Amino acid sequence: MGMTAKAAGLLAAMITTAALPATAYAARCGNDAGGFPAWVEAFKQEASARGIDKGTLNKAFANVGYAKATIRADRGQKSFKLSLEQFMQKRGGATIIRRGKSLKQQNAALFNRIESRYGVPAGPLLAIWGMETGFGGFLGKEHTLSAVATLAYDCRRPEYFTNQLYAALQLVQKGILSPSARGAAHGEIGQTQFLPANVLKYGVDGDGNGRIDLVGSKADALASTANFLRGHGWTPGAGYQPGQANFGALQGWNAASVYQRAIAIIGAEIDGN
Repeated sequence: MGMTAKAAGLLAAMITTAALPATAYAARCGNDAGGFPAWVEAFKQEASARGIDKGTLNKAFANVGYAKATIRADRGQKSFKLSLEQFMQKRGGATIIRRGKSLKQQNAALFNRIESRYGVPAGPLLAIWGMETGFGGFLGKEHTLSAVATLAYDCRRPEYFTNQLYAALQLVQKGILSPSARGAAHGEIGQTQFLPANVLKYGVDGDGNGRIDLVGSKADALASTANFLRGHGWTPGAGYQPGQANFGALQGWNAASVYQRAIAIIGAEIDGN
Protein backbone atom coordinates (compact mmCIF):
# COMPACT_ATOMS: atom_id res chain seq x y z
CA MET A 1 0.00 0.00 0.00
CA GLY A 2 1.34 3.45 -0.90
CA MET A 3 2.39 6.00 1.69
CA THR A 4 1.49 9.69 1.55
CA ALA A 5 4.27 12.28 1.50
CA LYS A 6 3.18 13.46 4.93
CA ALA A 7 3.28 9.93 6.36
CA ALA A 8 6.65 9.25 4.74
CA GLY A 9 8.07 12.42 6.24
CA LEU A 10 6.69 11.52 9.65
CA LEU A 11 8.17 8.04 9.45
CA ALA A 12 11.54 9.45 8.41
CA ALA A 13 11.51 11.78 11.38
CA MET A 14 10.65 8.90 13.69
CA ILE A 15 13.49 6.79 12.32
CA THR A 16 15.94 9.67 12.67
CA THR A 17 14.98 10.13 16.29
CA ALA A 18 15.21 6.43 17.01
CA ALA A 19 18.61 6.16 15.35
CA LEU A 20 20.22 9.00 17.28
CA PRO A 21 23.37 7.88 19.05
CA ALA A 22 22.92 7.51 22.77
CA THR A 23 23.92 10.60 24.68
CA ALA A 24 25.99 10.53 27.84
CA TYR A 25 23.99 8.60 30.37
CA ALA A 26 22.58 10.57 33.26
CA ALA A 27 22.72 7.35 35.27
CA ARG A 28 25.22 4.56 35.00
CA CYS A 29 24.45 1.19 33.52
CA GLY A 30 24.18 -1.74 35.90
CA ASN A 31 24.32 -5.51 35.99
CA ASP A 32 21.62 -6.10 38.57
CA ALA A 33 18.27 -4.68 39.59
CA GLY A 34 19.66 -2.37 42.26
CA GLY A 35 20.23 0.74 40.17
CA PHE A 36 17.37 0.26 37.72
CA PRO A 37 14.73 2.56 39.31
CA ALA A 38 17.18 5.48 39.47
CA TRP A 39 18.27 4.80 35.89
CA VAL A 40 14.64 4.89 34.72
CA GLU A 41 14.05 8.29 36.30
CA ALA A 42 17.24 9.68 34.78
CA PHE A 43 16.38 8.22 31.39
CA LYS A 44 12.89 9.75 31.47
CA GLN A 45 14.44 13.19 32.05
CA GLU A 46 16.82 12.64 29.15
CA ALA A 47 14.02 11.40 26.87
CA SER A 48 11.83 14.38 27.76
CA ALA A 49 14.68 16.72 26.83
CA ARG A 50 14.95 14.93 23.49
CA GLY A 51 11.32 15.47 22.58
CA ILE A 52 9.41 12.48 23.93
CA ASP A 53 6.28 13.94 25.51
CA LYS A 54 5.73 13.36 29.21
CA GLY A 55 2.36 11.69 28.65
CA THR A 56 4.03 9.02 26.52
CA LEU A 57 6.79 8.54 29.08
CA ASN A 58 4.33 8.18 31.94
CA LYS A 59 2.24 5.64 29.98
CA ALA A 60 5.25 3.71 28.72
CA PHE A 61 6.98 3.41 32.09
CA ALA A 62 3.90 2.95 34.27
CA ASN A 63 4.47 -0.81 34.59
CA VAL A 64 8.13 -1.13 33.63
CA GLY A 65 10.31 -3.24 35.90
CA TYR A 66 13.68 -4.91 35.80
CA ALA A 67 13.25 -7.98 33.58
CA LYS A 68 15.26 -10.83 35.10
CA ALA A 69 14.01 -13.27 32.47
CA THR A 70 15.38 -11.01 29.74
CA ILE A 71 18.82 -10.94 31.36
CA ARG A 72 18.80 -14.74 31.71
CA ALA A 73 17.88 -15.09 28.03
CA ASP A 74 20.52 -12.57 26.98
CA ARG A 75 23.23 -14.46 28.83
CA GLY A 76 22.12 -17.92 27.76
CA GLN A 77 21.73 -18.03 23.96
CA LYS A 78 23.24 -21.50 23.71
CA SER A 79 21.24 -22.73 20.72
CA PHE A 80 23.29 -20.58 18.35
CA LYS A 81 26.37 -22.61 19.31
CA LEU A 82 24.83 -25.88 18.10
CA SER A 83 25.77 -27.60 14.87
CA LEU A 84 23.45 -27.00 11.93
CA GLU A 85 21.95 -30.48 12.29
CA GLN A 86 21.39 -29.98 16.04
CA PHE A 87 19.93 -26.53 15.49
CA MET A 88 17.52 -27.75 12.82
CA GLN A 89 16.36 -30.54 15.12
CA LYS A 90 15.98 -28.24 18.13
CA ARG A 91 13.99 -25.69 16.12
CA GLY A 92 11.80 -28.32 14.47
CA GLY A 93 13.03 -27.76 10.93
CA ALA A 94 11.14 -30.73 9.45
CA THR A 95 7.86 -29.56 11.01
CA ILE A 96 8.40 -25.99 9.77
CA ILE A 97 8.99 -27.28 6.25
CA ARG A 98 5.86 -29.44 6.32
CA ARG A 99 3.62 -26.71 7.74
CA GLY A 100 5.28 -24.09 5.59
CA LYS A 101 4.38 -25.90 2.38
CA SER A 102 0.77 -26.11 3.50
CA LEU A 103 0.63 -22.44 4.53
CA LYS A 104 2.17 -21.41 1.23
CA GLN A 105 -0.72 -23.04 -0.61
CA GLN A 106 -3.35 -21.69 1.77
CA ASN A 107 -2.03 -18.14 1.47
CA ALA A 108 -0.95 -18.20 -2.17
CA ALA A 109 -2.53 -14.85 -3.04
CA LEU A 110 -0.81 -13.12 -0.11
CA PHE A 111 2.61 -14.53 -0.93
CA ASN A 112 2.21 -13.73 -4.63
CA ARG A 113 1.31 -10.15 -3.74
CA ILE A 114 4.31 -9.82 -1.43
CA GLU A 115 6.71 -11.28 -3.98
CA SER A 116 5.34 -9.00 -6.67
CA ARG A 117 5.98 -5.94 -4.53
CA TYR A 118 9.20 -6.82 -2.70
CA GLY A 119 10.76 -9.55 -4.82
CA VAL A 120 10.97 -12.02 -1.91
CA PRO A 121 9.47 -15.51 -2.47
CA ALA A 122 7.40 -17.37 0.10
CA GLY A 123 10.08 -19.84 1.25
CA PRO A 124 12.38 -17.63 3.32
CA LEU A 125 9.43 -15.67 4.72
CA LEU A 126 7.78 -18.88 5.90
CA ALA A 127 11.10 -20.13 7.26
CA ILE A 128 11.49 -16.97 9.33
CA TRP A 129 7.83 -16.99 10.42
CA GLY A 130 8.08 -20.62 11.50
CA MET A 131 11.45 -20.30 13.21
CA GLU A 132 10.58 -17.13 15.09
CA THR A 133 7.10 -17.85 16.46
CA GLY A 134 5.84 -21.18 15.09
CA PHE A 135 3.81 -19.27 12.48
CA GLY A 136 2.41 -16.86 15.04
CA GLY A 137 1.66 -19.50 17.65
CA PHE A 138 3.96 -18.11 20.34
CA LEU A 139 4.87 -14.43 20.31
CA GLY A 140 6.51 -14.39 23.74
CA LYS A 141 5.29 -13.48 27.21
CA GLU A 142 7.74 -10.83 28.40
CA HIS A 143 6.61 -7.24 28.92
CA THR A 144 8.13 -5.54 25.88
CA LEU A 145 8.97 -2.16 27.38
CA SER A 146 10.46 -3.77 30.50
CA ALA A 147 12.64 -6.00 28.33
CA VAL A 148 13.96 -3.16 26.18
CA ALA A 149 14.46 -0.80 29.15
CA THR A 150 16.32 -3.50 31.08
CA LEU A 151 18.70 -4.09 28.17
CA ALA A 152 19.19 -0.33 27.74
CA TYR A 153 20.20 -0.18 31.41
CA ASP A 154 22.32 -3.35 31.31
CA CYS A 155 26.04 -2.77 30.80
CA ARG A 156 26.44 -5.33 28.02
CA ARG A 157 24.95 -3.32 25.10
CA PRO A 158 23.47 -0.11 26.52
CA GLU A 159 23.89 2.11 23.46
CA TYR A 160 22.24 -0.35 21.07
CA PHE A 161 19.26 -0.95 23.32
CA THR A 162 18.93 2.69 24.33
CA ASN A 163 18.24 3.37 20.66
CA GLN A 164 15.75 0.49 20.65
CA LEU A 165 14.06 2.03 23.71
CA TYR A 166 13.72 5.38 21.97
CA ALA A 167 12.20 3.56 19.00
CA ALA A 168 9.76 1.76 21.31
CA LEU A 169 8.71 5.09 22.82
CA GLN A 170 8.08 6.45 19.33
CA LEU A 171 5.86 3.45 18.65
CA VAL A 172 3.93 4.08 21.87
CA GLN A 173 3.61 7.76 21.02
CA LYS A 174 2.18 6.92 17.59
CA GLY A 175 -0.20 4.27 18.92
CA ILE A 176 1.58 1.37 17.20
CA LEU A 177 2.81 -0.30 20.41
CA SER A 178 0.64 -0.74 23.50
CA PRO A 179 2.38 0.04 26.81
CA SER A 180 1.14 -3.35 28.02
CA ALA A 181 2.41 -5.29 24.97
CA ARG A 182 4.19 -8.58 25.52
CA GLY A 183 6.63 -10.36 23.27
CA ALA A 184 10.03 -12.02 23.16
CA ALA A 185 12.76 -11.68 25.75
CA HIS A 186 14.75 -8.97 23.97
CA GLY A 187 11.72 -6.83 23.16
CA GLU A 188 11.03 -8.31 19.74
CA ILE A 189 7.53 -7.58 18.45
CA GLY A 190 5.06 -9.59 16.41
CA GLN A 191 4.79 -12.74 14.36
CA THR A 192 8.28 -12.48 12.89
CA GLN A 193 9.87 -10.74 15.90
CA PHE A 194 10.94 -7.23 14.90
CA LEU A 195 12.96 -5.09 17.27
CA PRO A 196 11.34 -1.65 17.77
CA ALA A 197 13.73 0.27 15.50
CA ASN A 198 13.03 -2.19 12.69
CA VAL A 199 9.28 -1.69 13.13
CA LEU A 200 9.86 2.01 12.54
CA LYS A 201 12.12 1.48 9.55
CA TYR A 202 10.58 -1.52 7.79
CA GLY A 203 7.08 -1.99 9.19
CA VAL A 204 4.41 -1.78 6.47
CA ASP A 205 0.65 -2.14 6.17
CA GLY A 206 0.42 -5.45 4.34
CA ASP A 207 -3.34 -5.96 4.59
CA GLY A 208 -4.34 -2.43 3.53
CA ASN A 209 -6.34 -1.52 6.63
CA GLY A 210 -4.43 1.71 7.23
CA ARG A 211 -2.31 0.65 10.18
CA ILE A 212 0.72 -1.47 11.01
CA ASP A 213 0.01 -4.43 13.29
CA LEU A 214 2.79 -7.00 13.38
CA VAL A 215 1.04 -8.94 16.15
CA GLY A 216 -2.49 -9.40 14.84
CA SER A 217 -1.91 -9.29 11.07
CA LYS A 218 0.12 -11.99 9.35
CA ALA A 219 -0.01 -9.90 6.16
CA ASP A 220 1.63 -6.95 7.95
CA ALA A 221 4.23 -9.19 9.59
CA LEU A 222 5.18 -11.02 6.39
CA ALA A 223 5.19 -7.93 4.17
CA SER A 224 7.33 -6.12 6.75
CA THR A 225 9.74 -9.05 6.78
CA ALA A 226 9.99 -8.92 3.00
CA ASN A 227 10.56 -5.16 3.21
CA PHE A 228 13.34 -5.78 5.75
CA LEU A 229 15.05 -8.26 3.42
CA ARG A 230 14.69 -5.89 0.47
CA GLY A 231 16.20 -3.15 2.63
CA HIS A 232 19.17 -5.43 3.26
CA GLY A 233 19.92 -5.90 -0.41
CA TRP A 234 17.50 -8.59 -1.60
CA THR A 235 17.62 -8.93 -5.40
CA PRO A 236 14.42 -10.30 -7.03
CA GLY A 237 14.99 -13.62 -8.76
CA ALA A 238 18.45 -14.26 -7.29
CA GLY A 239 19.27 -17.25 -5.09
CA TYR A 240 19.49 -17.14 -1.32
CA GLN A 241 21.76 -20.06 -0.49
CA PRO A 242 25.27 -19.47 0.95
CA GLY A 243 27.41 -17.83 -1.72
CA GLN A 244 24.39 -16.56 -3.67
CA ALA A 245 23.31 -12.95 -4.01
CA ASN A 246 20.54 -12.91 -1.44
CA PHE A 247 22.25 -14.80 1.36
CA GLY A 248 23.58 -11.47 2.59
CA ALA A 249 20.02 -10.29 3.24
CA LEU A 250 19.43 -13.38 5.40
CA GLN A 251 22.61 -12.53 7.28
CA GLY A 252 21.04 -9.16 8.02
CA TRP A 253 18.11 -10.90 9.67
CA ASN A 254 20.18 -12.76 12.27
CA ALA A 255 23.89 -12.64 13.04
CA ALA A 256 24.18 -16.36 13.89
CA SER A 257 25.49 -18.33 10.92
CA VAL A 258 23.59 -21.47 11.97
CA TYR A 259 20.34 -19.48 11.90
CA GLN A 260 21.14 -18.01 8.47
CA ARG A 261 21.83 -21.43 6.98
CA ALA A 262 18.68 -22.88 8.54
CA ILE A 263 16.53 -20.18 6.94
CA ALA A 264 18.15 -20.89 3.57
CA ILE A 265 17.61 -24.66 3.84
CA ILE A 266 14.04 -24.47 5.12
CA GLY A 267 13.11 -21.77 2.60
CA ALA A 268 14.47 -23.79 -0.33
CA GLU A 269 12.56 -26.89 0.77
CA ILE A 270 9.31 -24.89 1.00
CA ASP A 271 9.90 -23.22 -2.36
CA GLY A 272 10.75 -26.58 -3.95
CA ASN A 273 14.24 -25.50 -4.99
